[in-house]
Amino acid sequence: MDPIHFLIFIVRALLQALVWAIIISAVMSWLVAFDVINLRNRFVYNVAHFLDAVTRPVLRPVQRVIPALGGVDISPLIVILVIQGALRYLIPEA
Repeated sequence: MDPIHFLIFIVRALLQALVWAIIISAVMSWLVAFDVINLRNRFVYNVAHFLDAVTRPVLRPVQRVIPALGGVDISPLIVILVIQGALRYLIPEA
């Protein structure tokens, strides 16, 4: 395996992990909003804080451009679509 294929593998894996982090963060925010899980639980708080720290730098620029529509934040959907497009069309299969 040459270095360029390894680098492509790492970039693809990191982008896929980011997509999963965005999905899990969105689901956790819904569960907190509907009081299914509670942020007073230390483990839940730590997981939510970690996911927020990972996803905030990616979501915040999109949230500045596209405000919440009717109270619904669609920035995770837009970011996931952009990442999936980059994975499919810009980053070649290793």
